[in-house]
Amino acid sequence: MAIKDDQSIRDHWRCFLACGLIILSPFQYGIDFGLIGGLQAMPGFLKVYGHEDPGSVIGWNISPVRQQLITSLMSLGAFMSSGTAGFVAIKLGRKTCLYLAIVGCFVSNIIMMATTDINALYVGRLINGFANGYFMVFAQLWLQESSPAKYRGLFLSVFQFSTSFGTLIGTIVDYSTSSRPDRSSYLIPLGIIYVVPVLLGTGLLFIPESPRWLILQGRVEEGHKALHWLRPDGTRVEVELEEIKDAIAREREMGSSVGVVDMFKNPVDRRRTFLSIFGVTTQAASGSMFVISYKAYFFTMARVPNPFAMSCVFSTVGLMALVANSLIIVRYGRRRVLLMSGLITCGILQLIIAIVYDQNPGTTQTGKVIIGLSTMYISSYNAMIAPYAWVSGGELPSQRLRSYTFGAASAVAFLAAWLVTFTAPYFINVDSLNWGPRYGYIWFPSCMVTAIWVYFFLPEVKGRTLEEIDEMFEAKLGARKFRGYQCVRRVEVEKPDVKHEEL
Repeated sequence: MAIKDDQSIRDHWRCFLACGLIILSPFQYGIDFGLIGGLQAMPGFLKVYGHEDPGSVIGWNISPVRQQLITSLMSLGAFMSSGTAGFVAIKLGRKTCLYLAIVGCFVSNIIMMATTDINALYVGRLINGFANGYFMVFAQLWLQESSPAKYRGLFLSVFQFSTSFGTLIGTIVDYSTSSRPDRSSYLIPLGIIYVVPVLLGTGLLFIPESPRWLILQGRVEEGHKALHWLRPDGTRVEVELEEIKDAIAREREMGSSVGVVDMFKNPVDRRRTFLSIFGVTTQAASGSMFVISYKAYFFTMARVPNPFAMSCVFSTVGLMALVANSLIIVRYGRRRVLLMSGLITCGILQLIIAIVYDQNPGTTQTGKVIIGLSTMYISSYNAMIAPYAWVSGGELPSQRLRSYTFGAASAVAFLAAWLVTFTAPYFINVDSLNWGPRYGYIWFPSCMVTAIWVYFFLPEVKGRTLEEIDEMFEAKLGARKFRGYQCVRRVEVEKPDVKHEEL
């Protein structure tokens, strides 16, 4: 808010409760990622969808094409649904779209559990992607638009924590069923996918719609009530309500229409659109989708001892890194110190992994080194890249175009994730190029180039309200001037007698 927010977490308990419910959405997405990668290293799954391979470590393998499609169709579906987010969100709102995601999740899982036909499995994975795309986009939009500026970074950090926690739970479930020789080895993991949508769908009945979305629709009284539900102080609610209304009015004066073309019409909107898209895509540029999606298969084919157990350790360490991150996100800046440093660290670690495996492939000692380096990689990624990629992409769009811009950014991010998960099997599968950990050679330069982009172009908006971010973009500040800028409208609210020229 424009006035100093000195209220505690206890004062904001209803907002925290609502955000905690919304954060079940990325948990569901994480479960899917944790489960599907492990299934492809299970004999029970491979007996149905794979083939016998005496040369494989476990005697079974899956063709690169099937591996590509099973994993990447989810990202492709998420890309397609995210691309429609702007159109859908204008009329339906955030909560309704989350309900659509819940329905899609149920339908996809029924198909995947009932079939033994690979083509039906592909259909289930694609529908599952549609659902997960809506889970990720509309949960993020609700959090960005409903949380106080003081805690927005924390909530979005916990958003990523929830994704990783879901991945860990999925990995643990895979580990516990991986030794089963029949279809139950993968049907049990798929069965847990029903739990979260039931909890989320019930909880959504009791929390308000995004106040900013309601006000943008002209439903000001409903938006006012939603803010009162989410905020502890009535005076602050009135100030925030007026700020939101003024920001929307100013944006409409700048460009009255709202649509896909409007994201690129004027220089300010165009800049914010590209920053949002590239900000979210830094996640895929780090190479994380390859490591997270195929960790169990990757460890198995690299002859890492007990790959499913190591996958659990891998995910647990990554989760701990996110916890550490959530303790510092409110205090320290995002851009230069963390996101850029994380990209450099992850790039160097992937280069070292590739070199170590290239020099001494297939040995137990190399496997242990890969485990250690991969654990350092996921810690660096989760602590310094994962939360800030989505935060940056979510905070930077203009208010009137938020659903279009963030939907487009999410769609590009999912397209990048699809590209990585689709092409990775060509590099790591023993039936194809069989690079294994040498795949890190590709991701080192990708991380370095992305780190350079972050340094020169991504602005710092920590602790700023969405209305203050609007003002800074309207002022056409350079990326490195955002952090020290004093917003005129903020000063006017705190000290009404201050003249502009004194600033």
